[in-house]
Amino acid sequence: MLKITLPDGSIREFEGAVTPMDVAKSISDGLARNTISAIVNGKQVEVTTPVTEDSTVQLLTWNDDMGKKAFWHSSAHLLAQAILDFYPNAKLTIGPAIENGFYYDVDFGDEVLGEKDFEKIEKKMLENAKKDSTFNLYAVSKADALKEYADNPYKTELISNLEDGQITFCSHDNFTDLCRGGHIPSTGIVKAVKVLNAAGAYWRGDEKNPQLTRVYGISFPKQKDLTEYLERLEEAKRRDHRKLGKELGIFAFSEKVGAGLPLWLPKGTALRKKLENFLSEAQKKAGYEFVMSPHIGGKELYVTSGHWDKYGADSFQPIKTPNEGEEFMLKPMNCPHHCEIYKVGQWSYRDLPKRFAEFGTVYRYEQSGELHGLTRVRGFTQDDAHLFCTPDQLMEEFEGVIDLVMYVFKNLGFEDFVTQVSLRDKENREKYIGSEENWEKAENAIIQAAANKGLKTVVEYGEAAFYGPKLDFMVKDALGRKWQLGTIQVDYNLPERFDLTYIGSDGEKHRPVMIHRAPFGSMERFIAILLENTAGDFPLWLAPDQFIILPISEKYADYAKKVSQLLENHDISGLIDDRNEKTGKKIRDAEIKKYPFMLIVGENEENAGTVSVRRRGEGDLGTMSIEDFIAYFKKAAEFNAAFGE
Repeated sequence: MLKITLPDGSIREFEGAVTPMDVAKSISDGLARNTISAIVNGKQVEVTTPVTEDSTVQLLTWNDDMGKKAFWHSSAHLLAQAILDFYPNAKLTIGPAIENGFYYDVDFGDEVLGEKDFEKIEKKMLENAKKDSTFNLYAVSKADALKEYADNPYKTELISNLEDGQITFCSHDNFTDLCRGGHIPSTGIVKAVKVLNAAGAYWRGDEKNPQLTRVYGISFPKQKDLTEYLERLEEAKRRDHRKLGKELGIFAFSEKVGAGLPLWLPKGTALRKKLENFLSEAQKKAGYEFVMSPHIGGKELYVTSGHWDKYGADSFQPIKTPNEGEEFMLKPMNCPHHCEIYKVGQWSYRDLPKRFAEFGTVYRYEQSGELHGLTRVRGFTQDDAHLFCTPDQLMEEFEGVIDLVMYVFKNLGFEDFVTQVSLRDKENREKYIGSEENWEKAENAIIQAAANKGLKTVVEYGEAAFYGPKLDFMVKDALGRKWQLGTIQVDYNLPERFDLTYIGSDGEKHRPVMIHRAPFGSMERFIAILLENTAGDFPLWLAPDQFIILPISEKYADYAKKVSQLLENHDISGLIDDRNEKTGKKIRDAEIKKYPFMLIVGENEENAGTVSVRRRGEGDLGTMSIEDFIAYFKKAAEFNAAFGE
């Protein structure tokens, strides 16, 4: 009897080989109708794949992430088929599923695919989908595969790197593609498609390679789902941090300064300072000490840490000095500097933990095609800290950092996030440094700390840093894409590489454990996601300008200045709109600029020492004395500032 173990632990027995679809039918006809893919012994396969030995089987529907992956990967085949219908000389490369939809990289040669072509491709995709063609995966010899793609250098390169016996093609209708598998049963399941965009992309992400056209698309099993997605997409455009950053005067970029190097404008700088002050106060209460390190470091520093071996080839090139053989690097990480700060002192176990915090700017080279507003840049500031503790202190310190991250997220309204345990790749250990023993201790510590704090976690293998595992806080942007913001890492390796020690209670030298952490992750990415989550309507305490005073004529400019000064004396920041415009226009402009409070002043207000108050989103609040408005404001701006008490 063949035993199939399902995710809930139940076991079903079958006579001879079965397919995942057979398993689904044995449970219910409804499940069979909705099953579109499966995972057998950890590998995603088609529902028609024979299972010939005792196995674990997970049945996937559209509602499962991996089900969507199969659906979108299959849709990429439909996209490629439609492209060849119109551009028969185009050369296909790869077409994976992504977090929202799929893309296909295509070499169109001398032809150009533009937005005007999207509709005809969509229609052709749906026309082909309606044929309800079955996806068939079959093995091909390496020789035959190379022969099939003799005129396609991209596919030939992919096949050349594969071993004979591991090469498969997938066919449906009149279309065949090199593919590893993981498809839905047939094209008829795809009911709605949209070609979203076309952009340049280098083959295999290397600027030295030919530039291709990356065609993005998305598909759904129901038209209603596509309609809802497109509505969300429009909302996401409205909330795009690049658009809001420009409209609100938060940041800018300059070609002369350089791609991926943001310029923070006065309002953006005020926003950053408030965030820094907010976190600095929380860190101070939690026992952190503040340090500063330079923007460059000797190359040998990063050789010692291991960063040079791992990232040197892809980083900014070394800076040479007039002294022969002397090289410096733009700082890619703060941790090596903090290790050297730790080494300045002679510490005993009584001195630990040491918690060094820094808002440190680092520089990493990103290819121009990968740059995206503030979410992917070449220069960014991390709210970095490194904790050095004894092994016995590790769990308490790690849990304390979790508390700090949750405090930050709570007060900034981040509720839609996933806590991800990022571990080593299960098979490829070559990209990591350190002993197996230390890695196991670090991974177990993170898993245990997350469990102790009651966090619901997902495990991702292969996502660890090269020196240690991580607990990553993945926050969604306006489009539902996940970005890593907060991160906490356990590291037994850098203390060894830098020969860090402390004197234990036995009088002997011992090695500390190191915790890397950044609740924001980076100021740039954090502010980008904050802009999109709030649509620029920041929490009142965080808004760069919390009020704007609108004098109804220039006669009341002096009174407006007096009111502004009184508010500034109470740390309420804002400005005066003294333009020679009608009050109605000033109010409309202030709404667009998203000022939380509009204070209108004229003759009555000046005589009574009051302001007429309008609050964004609430409208007219009536007239208040300046003292009453200050009290009202402070109550409205309150947040839980008791962290660490």
